[in-house]
Amino acid sequence: MKLARRGLLALVPGAAAAQGTDFPSRPVTMVVGFPPGGQADLAARPVAAAMERNLRQAVVVQNRPGGAGAIGSGFVARAPADGQTLLMALSSLAVIPEAEKLFGRPPPYTVDQFAPIGLVNADPTMLAVPANAPWRNLAEFVAAARARPGDIPYGSSGAYGTLHVAMEMFAASAQIRLLHVPFQGAGPAITALLSGNIQALASAPGTLTQHVQSGRLRVLGCWGRERAPAFPDVPTFMEAGFREVEFYIWAGLFAPVATPTPVQMRLRESLRTAMQDAELLRAFEAAGSPPRYLDAPEFARFFAEDSARLVAAVQRIGRVE
Repeated sequence: MKLARRGLLALVPGAAAAQGTDFPSRPVTMVVGFPPGGQADLAARPVAAAMERNLRQAVVVQNRPGGAGAIGSGFVARAPADGQTLLMALSSLAVIPEAEKLFGRPPPYTVDQFAPIGLVNADPTMLAVPANAPWRNLAEFVAAARARPGDIPYGSSGAYGTLHVAMEMFAASAQIRLLHVPFQGAGPAITALLSGNIQALASAPGTLTQHVQSGRLRVLGCWGRERAPAFPDVPTFMEAGFREVEFYIWAGLFAPVATPTPVQMRLRESLRTAMQDAELLRAFEAAGSPPRYLDAPEFARFFAEDSARLVAAVQRIGRVE
């Protein structure tokens, strides 16, 4: 709640009057800390297009990949707090600062530098392998990993990013060791999976659906508490006996924390309207990633609860090179 309180009430003296009702007076930039093709990018583009229609200003998606999202997040944390620079972030937003502590490094940002605007979706993570892989289910995958410790390569969006933490949670619970191959985002990691350069990947349903439907990938497991609607025949890790393996890839919109309250309210109103936009709903459904909208106060509570679980998971995982 501290995050919500600071984000929704912080004021810059004199800025509200100048930037309230006339906001935005120029194009808005929506930063994505990952390359095109990943969950954050797939969420950002229809959201930006819908917000553009109701803000009556261009909303430009800008990809700033690197560091499992840290580069883009750090950029927005340091941006002027005028509402003109926003961040479409994933759940790794809370993970990166905690991971930096493990290595004794200063974090590129802290979560209290951001004000939540709204959650746009939240999907259980899925474990995908190439369709020609020898494993037909989780039990076969785990057996192979135990027989060949550190031999099966899996991709991620970067060290301690969403895809990395999800896989390490599973590996720790299953008592297996896999070979981590980091990429700049889910898009390049999926390309590597399709080409056979890696053999496993944790990713959101929306980034996998078309490749599963085309017969190029197979999904073995789901990190959700319940089965994913897009893959109703895929069991959860909990069903398979891995009780602490739960992870969601969500996408949410943030602004720098000192953004004036009237501007934050305008952004919240714009996002609320955007999440009812027919074109946005069609885009989300087509991607297999149905919208899940939460306004700022509810999103702040969701973010705090999810972050606490992920920080605890990072502490359990410890340093992973």
